[in-house]
Amino acid sequence: MARRLSIACLQTCPKATIGEAIDEALPIAEKAVEAGADILFLPEYCSGLVSEEGMLKPPAAPDEDHPMVSVFQQFAKRTKVAVSLGSVAVSAASEKIVNRSIMISADGKVISRYDKIHLFDVQISATEVYRESATVIAGNHASIINLDDFKLAHVICYDLRFPQLFRDLAQAGAEVIAVPAAFMKKTGEVHWHVLNRARAIENGCFIVAPCAVGQIPGGGASYGHSLIVNPWGEVLADGKEERGFIQARIDLDEVKHARARIPSLSHDQNYKVTS
Repeated sequence: MARRLSIACLQTCPKATIGEAIDEALPIAEKAVEAGADILFLPEYCSGLVSEEGMLKPPAAPDEDHPMVSVFQQFAKRTKVAVSLGSVAVSAASEKIVNRSIMISADGKVISRYDKIHLFDVQISATEVYRESATVIAGNHASIINLDDFKLAHVICYDLRFPQLFRDLAQAGAEVIAVPAAFMKKTGEVHWHVLNRARAIENGCFIVAPCAVGQIPGGGASYGHSLIVNPWGEVLADGKEERGFIQARIDLDEVKHARARIPSLSHDQNYKVTS
């Protein structure tokens, strides 16, 4: 029997405070549920994002009573729709924060947490430099969520550039991998679609990539173009540069069919690199 699911990516604008971020996301979430979505995916730092001299300084709160998490727990319980909070900034014991993805079940319970492993330390140009590690503690653990009748994994933004992480998750059974992001506009224009489609093709899985859109308070801009990509690498929905949401109905059995046609996940070989 086919396993079909209606999913939606919220494409929200970066906001300076958690309160503003909640006000931004909730109305869009309501519309996505009204449109029939079974599960919602929000972008990275959906609880707010600010930059300051090349450093990302999102508003943070403790994990146990984070306002964004609490609000969407109530939302999920009321609507009976699962919610993936792409990431929120969580306070840590040190002066740094944790960039944490939160999965909320349809009954309002937090069922998974993932802390971003690969941190965005890059120099895009002479004047555009980002050092996420200056303010964020990296995670060291990835996991798969058994959600209803399928297996879901989540990574975050810069993780997209590390294909071995995706391969490990796919080989462990992940059928859908969420890639929430606040991808920079400059790199997004050339890399975003290619990387997301490649990760779907390489692993024969659905890629669900909600991305923030528009100017980041303090400087910089997010690319938008939230994507839903099938296991064959075809783009089912693209948010382009519009605030709102995208939606697609997916058949999870396509994962099995794609992996049967090109079973590369079982073809790994041992080899040496010499120079």
